[in-house]
Amino acid sequence: MFTESQLRGYILEETLASLLRESGYALLMSPDEDPEELAGRIGHLRVRGRGTNHQADVLGQFEFTPAFSLPVRLFLEAKFRDQKCGLDLVRNAFGVIQDVNENYVPDPRSTRPRRRFQYRYALFSTSGFSLPAQQFALAHQISLVDLSGASFVDLLAAIQTAARNLHRLQTEARRFPLTLSLLRTGLRSRLGTVQEAGIDELEEDDLLTSAEPHLEMPPHAYEVLDAFAHDLQVRETIALMIGFPSAPFIVPLATR
Repeated sequence: MFTESQLRGYILEETLASLLRESGYALLMSPDEDPEELAGRIGHLRVRGRGTNHQADVLGQFEFTPAFSLPVRLFLEAKFRDQKCGLDLVRNAFGVIQDVNENYVPDPRSTRPRRRFQYRYALFSTSGFSLPAQQFALAHQISLVDLSGASFVDLLAAIQTAARNLHRLQTEARRFPLTLSLLRTGLRSRLGTVQEAGIDELEEDDLLTSAEPHLEMPPHAYEVLDAFAHDLQVRETIALMIGFPSAPFIVPLATR
């Protein structure tokens, strides 16, 4: 069973994944999309590194490759916490991208060069980041996004409501386990983030079956996800743009 805090984090990540997709990134969800670089399965995707495989809750590939450069892939990680994220989280992000960016071994049996990617990492936090975390991230080019400002209050409130309701349903219906795969698949089908890699051709029942065979979500859980997705769609009438100046911070811009 998940705690309410864990549910808030998972819902936040999937919400940001939908925003990532709207920002020009194709979401990678299955190792079939790139067997050389990816492993695992839908809902449990991993990226192969030089030393080990690394979990990627949200992984996006930018649709356009910069001239004379490598295609960009982005790890997205979000923390819904009451305290600032510390140095340990940023160090882990740095270790991940170092390992996956160094994962290259020439194949003497092939004359075709293996395709390479430039992996980056973005961390989102609802309570900001400590000063050492900010300094380390700036030095090693890890993107930090602080969601503690007034621009994100309504979004975080909707996530808290959905997490609280899902946690209550999970507690009341113990024989219907709420698994991470079912939660992610249910959210992605409602937020429109399952349209990559031909997944849009599948019915929702097929998606849920492939995520966790023989399991069902707690009763009324999908109603909670429907309500959350509807709440986000209503808020889309107010445009919120994120500006990235040549400085270590972001600028939220809201239309009047």
